Amino acid sequence: MSTQAPSRSFVSWRAADIDGDHASGCVITTADGTELLDFTAGIGVVSTGHCHPRVVAAIQEQAARFIHAQANLVRHAMLEPLGEALAEIAPPGIDHFFYANSGAEAIESFVKFARQATRRSNVIVFEGSFHGRTLMAAALTMSNVVYRAGFGPLPEGVYVAPYPYAYAMGEDPETASELALEAVRKLFKTQTAPEDTAGILVEPVLGEGGYVVPPPSFLVGLREICDEHGMALGVDEVQCGVGRTGRWWACEHSGVSPDILCFAKGIASGFPISGVGLRPWLLRNATPGSHGGTYGGNAIGCAAALATLEVIRDERLVENAAERGRQLLAACERLQERHAVIGDVRGLGLMVGLELTDPARVRPVLTHMLESGKVLALSCGPGGAVIRFVPPLIVREAEVERAVAALDTALAETA
Repeated sequence: MSTQAPSRSFVSWRAADIDGDHASGCVITTADGTELLDFTAGIGVVSTGHCHPRVVAAIQEQAARFIHAQANLVRHAMLEPLGEALAEIAPPGIDHFFYANSGAEAIESFVKFARQATRRSNVIVFEGSFHGRTLMAAALTMSNVVYRAGFGPLPEGVYVAPYPYAYAMGEDPETASELALEAVRKLFKTQTAPEDTAGILVEPVLGEGGYVVPPPSFLVGLREICDEHGMALGVDEVQCGVGRTGRWWACEHSGVSPDILCFAKGIASGFPISGVGLRPWLLRNATPGSHGGTYGGNAIGCAAALATLEVIRDERLVENAAERGRQLLAACERLQERHAVIGDVRGLGLMVGLELTDPARVRPVLTHMLESGKVLALSCGPGGAVIRFVPPLIVREAEVERAVAALDTALAETA
């Protein structure tokens, strides 16, 4: 159920004054001994929870063998096992992997591989997108002007279409999808010719832009457009990937396999490693040495990533994300019935957002949750109007209940 969307002025909330001492599972302990239930997961990073023993052990063991082995010179023993593990869970057709250090580097890799393979220059992205803060990634980011202001001129060749944000558009999801796809096709007639367009980059679930879940028809339509024109379809799964949405990859909900899969955040439970998965055709014009990095495929990062994937598999955390996500979404929908300020509730797996009709309410609500409920959550979206829940994939039923109860109380107490 939806009501009128709020204005689009930006208001953000960050709990910047928390001094953390240590963390375990879904709990952060501050320097003064206060325990906080973490429903941010370091912005979707600590997928297996804070300091999972198996991930910690893998990091410690690898640190005693190799901290760094430059892949161009020395092949450490973690490179191939991680590639094999990724190939087992990757969308169909993705069987080549390139490792980097951050989500932004994965996005930069998408642009380079797509341009090199197609011999074309332009890229299409979507309103509300967040793809990073390096210069190229910032040029692709449309969620907030703060990521772009003062850094121009940004790289050119970027064209923008609307995302099917049904609530903000005042449309049903399928109509929003049709309008967004038609806008992409219109770009080919007005701004970037297909023969100049290397690819389309999309978040299967919009992250910083508001936790917006498009209908499956949207990614299906983008896949058809890319196939028609020989473009690369890239999915940015930096925040929504690695089990977050109740599937290994969010694009699986649409039955769509991309040409380039960008991943980071939850892949290594907090250790900085990222990468892209590629269909073989993306390497047809690849030149040795044209892309790489000193720390790409870092030995400790690979060990942490491999241990993370094993934990997610062995502890059935993808399944837990789906089950706890259904619980969380249903509980938030019940809150919407009691609090008129909740304009929209949406989500997929453990990626749930509540958009308030009054963005000014978000800051006091989150502050109350933190100070009185001892629950840490974040905002996102246009106007900072969305309260987002993105807990570790290990979250338990009682912890979901506690977070929702804290939100319920905060909404009532701040009214």
